[in-house]
This record gives sequence, structure tokens and C-alpha cells, in this order.
Amino acid sequence: MCWSATADLAAGVGIAAVGVACVARVRRARDLPLAALPLVLGAHQIVESAVWDSGGGTGPATVAWAVIALPLLAVWVPAGAMCAAPPHALRRLTVPLAVGLATAAALAYALVTRPVRAEVRGHTLGYVVHLNDPELLVAGYLLATVGSLLLSGDRGLVLLGVLMGAGALICWVLWELEFVSTWCAFAAVCSVALLVWVRRHPVGPSTGR
Repeated sequence: MCWSATADLAAGVGIAAVGVACVARVRRARDLPLAALPLVLGAHQIVESAVWDSGGGTGPATVAWAVIALPLLAVWVPAGAMCAAPPHALRRLTVPLAVGLATAAALAYALVTRPVRAEVRGHTLGYVVHLNDPELLVAGYLLATVGSLLLSGDRGLVLLGVLMGAGALICWVLWELEFVSTWCAFAAVCSVALLVWVRRHPVGPSTGR
């Protein structure tokens, strides 16, 4: 989330450009899912610019935003971490992936059976999703996304996990205060961290594990 449609659109284009650079730099096939994550985050910001333009509500842009933010990322991040992780970390990463799949299933069910609504709240957008056991789902979501990176066994991904955890906390506090949304800045920082992570791997002809 950014503080306006223009900011969201500009951030989305910039983050997507970082995603293009990440994908172009990939030399190991197993790194591709995480390298492509900035493309997803950039698209997410661009979708939210449409939510701003529509004044919130329950339209297609709001639903698309929720689908990306909730079930998609709950699976994408732990699956990408498992693909990129060294062999010795694979067993422990089955836990956040399984949690992510279960969490995504519950979130997807909620989005299919109940309306999701966006509300303009000053310089932020609030999204209202009616969930059963929301505390449990939030815990599962964080374990799947942040937890999978912290358990990945890759120093670059562990750093990304720390950034994601800290960024999520800061964004939540500022959103609660309805001061300004900082998700776009957080997504940009994480995308640059992913570019650094991709560039850290040596360039070579091999694309395998």
C-alpha cells in the first residue's frame, strides 16, 4: 500500500523494473521463483492504484489485491524459499510450506465465500476481510512467509526475512495510526535486497541446483 494512486503506480512500475532485472540476472533455475517476486509485488502496487482510483469498495481491483496479498504470497514465498534453499535446509522448510498451503486454502475460501472491501482511511487504504480465527491465520501467514526465509539456510534470504519481519511490524504500526501507508517503500527495499541476492550468485552457464 502507498499513500495515493500516483504513488502506488510509480512504486509498482519501479518495483516491477527491479523484478525484470532480477529475472534477467538469474543463472540457477531454482532461484527463479524468488527472483520473480518483485514482479508480483510490482503488479500488486499497480493493482492498488486502481483501488485508489475507484475509491475503494468491493470491485475487481480490490479482489485482485486481496488474492495476491493473501493466498498467493502465503504459498509463493515458502515455495520459492524451498526451491532456492541449500539441500540441508529442505526438510525443515516443509513446515512453513505446509503451513502456507493450509493458510492459503483458508484465505482463499474466505475470499470466495465473503466479500472483501477496501476503505480509504486518510493516507492509507484499509481492507476488510471477514476471517474465522484471524489470529491463527496471521500467525500461519507470518510463519509461511517470514519464517520460511529465516529457516532457509541462505544468508541473503535470512536477511530478507529479517527485513520482511521488521517491515511488516512498521507498516502495521503506521497503518494502525492511519498516518501513512509504507508498504510500497517496504516492497521496494525487499525487491532491491532480492536483486542483491540474485547478483551474489556467480554468473555461469549452469541453471540447475
